[in-house]
Amino acid sequence: MDRWQNPDWVKQMALRLDFSRMMADVIGPEHGITRAEINELISRAGVVAADIAKRRQTNELGFYRLPYDVLTAGNLVQIATALREKCGAFIVLGIGGSALGGIALFRSLCHPLHNLLTREKRGGGPRIFFLDNIDPLTCRALLDNIDPAKTIFNVVTKSGTTTETISQFLICRRMLTAKLGKKAAKDHIIVTTENQPNPLRRIAEKEGYVILDIPENVGGRFSVFSPAGLFPAAVAGINIEELLAGAWYMEQRCRTGDIWQNPAYMAGVLHYLADTSKGLNIAVMMPYSDALYQVAIWFRQLWAESLGKAADISGNPVHYGQTPIAALGTTDQHSQLQLYMEGPYNKMITFLLVENHGAGLAIGQETGNDYRYLAGHDLGEILNIEGRSTQLALTAAGRSNMSIILPEVNPFTIGQLLFLLEVQTVFTGGLYNINPMDQPGVQASKDYIYGMLGRKGFEPKAEDAAAWQQRKNPYVIS
Repeated sequence: MDRWQNPDWVKQMALRLDFSRMMADVIGPEHGITRAEINELISRAGVVAADIAKRRQTNELGFYRLPYDVLTAGNLVQIATALREKCGAFIVLGIGGSALGGIALFRSLCHPLHNLLTREKRGGGPRIFFLDNIDPLTCRALLDNIDPAKTIFNVVTKSGTTTETISQFLICRRMLTAKLGKKAAKDHIIVTTENQPNPLRRIAEKEGYVILDIPENVGGRFSVFSPAGLFPAAVAGINIEELLAGAWYMEQRCRTGDIWQNPAYMAGVLHYLADTSKGLNIAVMMPYSDALYQVAIWFRQLWAESLGKAADISGNPVHYGQTPIAALGTTDQHSQLQLYMEGPYNKMITFLLVENHGAGLAIGQETGNDYRYLAGHDLGEILNIEGRSTQLALTAAGRSNMSIILPEVNPFTIGQLLFLLEVQTVFTGGLYNINPMDQPGVQASKDYIYGMLGRKGFEPKAEDAAAWQQRKNPYVIS
């Protein structure tokens, strides 16, 4: 029996949401939230929850069904297992939601120095890389230091038109063809895209690449439990069945419309009230774990792109959305905490805390008198003490903060955490009365890119860009 099928183990691994330090009876009425303020939202939250339930049933919110897709997970494991045996390096070409979920899984669930380990210590798998930016120095450095004959490129773009990813794909395809020949090159490219006609899919079908499907109703930033995130995780040796079991468990917990029992809905209510009633328009996520820092980076896109909107669902002009910030404990106690403690009252902090880090690293007893207070402790214990100390200091200063507590970091708890944050985001969008699934502001930038690159149909954007380039600018110092 797999451990996630053991009710006792599952209960021990359940995430907890502690929002006591956001409440008025703890941090004071000026910046704290009262039970009455939460209860005033019960009726509205019920409407949002009912709408989510309806859209979930019609599969409009496709990410809700991903934890149940064990068939796809099994197929991914089969492909990944065969690939791991012959592949020395696995490189993901993707950006935004096509990469951040995979990076979060890799950083949280693999050895911190995975790529420096011997193949045996990596469990027989390849080194894993994510080219999620198009800086030519970084791309060149990686391509110059891999063996094309032992490298697999996973091209991830749902639309098949993402300029950055397609540019990388074309460069890598040219390199593979030059080094290995066109026939052999096809075995070194795997395409992850939508199951709809698009330029990349047409190339993949023509050339004979392996194709992995992203469901049409799953947006990029909600795709971590689709092949976009699961396949790189499986190649890295992560137990994706346990990961989906954790997501499934959280999906079950988040079915209730009772906000006092639903951790994702309560977190959404608290963020919404903090922003609209308390002036806390900056949402800091601060994990006390290196493994979880990339989760905060992943959440940064999820929160910003989903909730930063200029119009509600009726088209009325609005300006909603907290600004998300990723911080790392203990590193950012020494770079950002001063601002959080004594700067403007415009931030709420969500701590990601891990009870058991799995590696204590004892300091020992030979500390000398000056450091006697450290004797007998270990780094895992001190890390947790530092997290609690930051909570206490912020609370004493009346600064709003809450915690998501993981018993330990494993695929089951990470599955819970990521799914909780996805549901929290969609629910909060409902409270704002905006569409959390689109990103019109991002598209505006893409249109200018297409215009400046000479793509047909975007000539007005090219003309607009040229006019700005030729415009006399008195505000440049050179």
